[in-house]
Order: sequence, then structure tokens, then C-alpha cells
Amino acid sequence: MDTFIGPIGRLINQFTKLPGVGKKTAQRYAYKIINMSPEEAKQFAECILDCKNKVRYCSVCGNFSEEETCEICKKRDHNTICVVKEPKDVIALEKLREYKGVYHVLHGVISPMDGIGPNDIRIKELLARVGGVGEVIIATNPDVEGDATAMYIAKLLKPLGVKVSRLAHGIPIGGEIEYTDEVTLSRAFIERKEI
Repeated sequence: MDTFIGPIGRLINQFTKLPGVGKKTAQRYAYKIINMSPEEAKQFAECILDCKNKVRYCSVCGNFSEEETCEICKKRDHNTICVVKEPKDVIALEKLREYKGVYHVLHGVISPMDGIGPNDIRIKELLARVGGVGEVIIATNPDVEGDATAMYIAKLLKPLGVKVSRLAHGIPIGGEIEYTDEVTLSRAFIERKEI
């Protein structure tokens, strides 16, 4: 017999579908909602529906947007395009307040093990955007899939005369060499710069 009455059990089950939410966390979330005032619960539900109904992908870059074209694509310099895996990567890079160009969200990376090839992500859309672009910065994760995707894109863009760069990888500031993993240390050594 299930220990939770129907509505609570269903709510817990829905929360466990979220990434990183296990049964115990889902129970805490459900209890929190039960203890909310009706107005708070209504606002919570409306926020979820609002996101689902109003958030879409920008028709240009693929980032989150409330309109056909996102604010970044409307206002920024289109001479540089930063290619990322997911919209959450745009958010992370925007927090730096360093980059002034636009983005291109692939919505995935090439991963043959997962059955994801170049045609399954937004590479064709990127190629359609690069006319007249000065530089494409590839900011995919420094893992096997991210590196494979970066190399594939670079191979396609080089013949078009577009400068292609990749975010540097290496030892983090404040990190110690002895505690750095071999892949990071190797990449840092290979990508060393003259000072």
C-alpha cells in the first residue's frame, strides 16, 4: 500500500521527474506546497504555466525568449557568434558581463554513443548565419562530445574564411597543479601562451 494519499503521491511523483530531485527532496517540496496559502500555491502554479506558455526559443539563435527574437539578438553586435550547447550556457556566460556579441545555441552536441549526429543539432542554422561574421567562438564543454562538436564545426567553418576560436581550458585560478586532473593539466600545458 502506498503511504501517501493520492494527491500527495502524484505531486511527489511529478517532482521526482525533475533532474536531481530524489524521493526525499520531492517529499519536502510536496509538504512545502501543502503548507502554502492558497494564494501562494496559485502563484506557484501560474509561474509554471507562464513559463510553459510564454517561453520559446529565439528564431535566430535558439536561446530562451518571450518573443520571436531574443533581446541579445536584437541589440548586440552580430560580428561575433559564441556557440554553446544549451540556453543555460548563455546564462552562465552572460553573468561574466564580458562578451558583447551574439550566441548560437546548438541544443545538444554530437554524441554517436547517444545516437546524436550533426543533423540532430542546430549546425545548419549556424552555417546559415556566418556570412559576414568575423569570428565564431566555440564554447562547448571540454569533454569528448564537446570537443568533437567543436572540431566538426571548425572543419565546416574554416573553408568559409571565418575565424574560429575555442575557449581556453586549463588549471583554474587558485588551483594547484598536484590536484589538477591529467586531462586538464595536459590541455593547459599544450595551450600555454607566451608571456
